[in-house]
Amino acid sequence: MAEIKIVGVAGSGTMGCGIAIVAARAGFDTWVYDTRQEALDRARAQTESFLKKSAERGKIPPDAVPDIMSRWHGTTRLEELADCGVLIEAVFEDLGVKHQLFSALDKVCPPETIFASNTSTISITEIAGGSGRADRFVGMHFCLPAQLMKLIEMSPGINTSDETFERAWLFAQALGQKPVRTQDTPGFILNYFLIPFNNDAIRLVEQGVAAPADIDRAIKTALGYPMGPMELLDLVGMDTQRLLCEAMHGLTQEPRAACPPLVKRMIAAGRLGKKTGKGFHAYDNTKMFGA
Repeated sequence: MAEIKIVGVAGSGTMGCGIAIVAARAGFDTWVYDTRQEALDRARAQTESFLKKSAERGKIPPDAVPDIMSRWHGTTRLEELADCGVLIEAVFEDLGVKHQLFSALDKVCPPETIFASNTSTISITEIAGGSGRADRFVGMHFCLPAQLMKLIEMSPGINTSDETFERAWLFAQALGQKPVRTQDTPGFILNYFLIPFNNDAIRLVEQGVAAPADIDRAIKTALGYPMGPMELLDLVGMDTQRLLCEAMHGLTQEPRAACPPLVKRMIAAGRLGKKTGKGFHAYDNTKMFGA
């Protein structure tokens, strides 16, 4: 099997930025693609800030920061991804957008490049069907925040070859992550539980049962979670939560997966979460989690 040396990440938002940190930190030459240069500039600044904070906390040696950053490359040109051994898509949850992206990448990347999706709700088989290489396609769902969490949910599509899945699994381990195998089902493991759970927490706020801070305090204190549901939602972003709900509810028709009206009102008010400085909580800065 060909050794993976160069990693491509399509999308420089919260998840894409985190995945790129994981890859560059693990020693891979990493290319981050986005259609907007300002998004890439922001992702690079967030990455450097996160790494410097990691060094301050003793997580990595101080001299590792410039070394890791030398492996981080941003581009607005798909052609720059031609040498990637694996390409991980981390754009928003829209099947048409993902198909369009992978169709374009299929024309750029050589046949041996593995395509992977970080989707958390959409069928891997459906995404792979529009990729031009369904046999070399796999689901790799990183746990948010990717740069701090070790889990990757690995999901083969119906047509994913055994060789592709094995190469992707070994790659996940080379990243320093802990992969688990899941079937190609809506939400896989984490979001099967999390989307309805987080929506239930939102509905508690809607109904006036408890304030966001008290909900977070209760969950963290009683269940031992490192982050409360309202804090996690602020990190995910209300706009992303709406897309997750729409995708999950559309596939399962599970009532608890339906997007709560409060999410849509918060989006309309510009209260998207940490990235806008205000969601269920207020924030002094909009830096990446852990930075």
